[in-house]
Amino acid sequence: MVPAAGSVRARYLVYFQYLGTEFNGVAAVRGSQRAIGVQNYLEEAAKRLNSVVPVKFTISSRTDAGVHALSNAAHLDIQRRSGQPPFSPEVLAEALNGHLRHPAIRVLQAFRVPSDFHARHAATSRTYLYRLATGCQRPDQLSVFERNRCWALRADCLDVDAMQEAAQHLLGTHDFSAFQSAGSPATSSVRTLRRASVSPDLGSPFVLPQENRLQFWNLEFESQSFLYRQVRRMTAVLVAVGLGALRPAQVRVILESRDPLGRHQTRVAPACGLFLKSVQYGSPGGNPACVQWESQDPGGFTPWRHREPPGARDTLGPATGPCPALHAMEARRDQHLTT
Repeated sequence: MVPAAGSVRARYLVYFQYLGTEFNGVAAVRGSQRAIGVQNYLEEAAKRLNSVVPVKFTISSRTDAGVHALSNAAHLDIQRRSGQPPFSPEVLAEALNGHLRHPAIRVLQAFRVPSDFHARHAATSRTYLYRLATGCQRPDQLSVFERNRCWALRADCLDVDAMQEAAQHLLGTHDFSAFQSAGSPATSSVRTLRRASVSPDLGSPFVLPQENRLQFWNLEFESQSFLYRQVRRMTAVLVAVGLGALRPAQVRVILESRDPLGRHQTRVAPACGLFLKSVQYGSPGGNPACVQWESQDPGGFTPWRHREPPGARDTLGPATGPCPALHAMEARRDQHLTT
C-alpha cells in the first residue's frame, strides 16, 4: 500500500506483559490453525488505530507456548492520515489496552523511538526468571492461584548451595550447544551468561499459612540473548543438582561436552515456571537508534534518555507516574482513535 501524501510514519517501542498459559507462544500464528499467539491479539487491537499501513509488531524476545512475560517488548510503525499528528505514547498505550480482546495481555508503556530502532537487534540484556516450588507431593496440593505459574517439585527441599555452585560454571562466554534444543535458528551457539542466581522466594501471597510445607525458589538468568530453550534446559540441570542427581562439577562437564543429546541435558523444565522478566536497551557508541533503560522492578521501567542528534527534542518523557496532561489527553482520545 502506498502511503498517503503528507502522512507521517511514527515508530514506537511498546512494553507488554502476558500470562502465556493459553497461548501458542508470543509470536503470531498465521493461517487457519486453531493455535494463536500473543502477537495476534496485539495486532488485532492495532487495527482499530486506523493506520494507513497495517501495523505489525516486531517482537524483541520470542517465548514458547505456556511461557509468561512480566515485560516483553516490540516496535511498531503507525502511519496516520495526512494532516493528523502522531499518537502520543500515552494515548497509544491506552488505546491498545482498550482494544485488546484477551484479559491475559496488558500493554505497560509506549515510547517514540527513531525510525531505525529495532526492538530485537537493539536489546542489550534480557533477564529470565524461573520459579520453583518444593514440598508439593501431589498436584492438588498447590494453590490454584499458583498452578501454571511455577514448577511444582515433589521433593521437600533443594540443595541450594550446590545449585549456586553449579550455576557459577555457566557464567561467562561459552558454547552452550549442550543446552540448546533442536530447531534453533541461531547461527552460533556461543553466548555470554552474565548472571545465574538461585535464591529463596519470600513466599507466595497465594499460599495459606497452614501450607507452610511449600517453599518457593527463584532462578534468574541474564544475557544479551539466549538459545532456543536454553534457560529451561539450564534450569533442569540445576534442579538435578539440587535434588542430588548431579554434582556441581558435572555441570561444567556437560557444558564442555557441547552435546545436546546427553543423558542429563535432554531434560527440559516445564514452560509454566518461566517468565521473561525484562528487556533492556543501551546506547553503545552514542547510537541514536537505542534507548537506555534501568529496570526498577518486574513491571516498571525508568528511561534515562533517548539520544538524538544535537538540537532534537527528547521524545520519551517520563515512564512512571501519571501524565500531567492526562485529562486533556483523554478529552482528545476519541477524536484521535476514530479519524
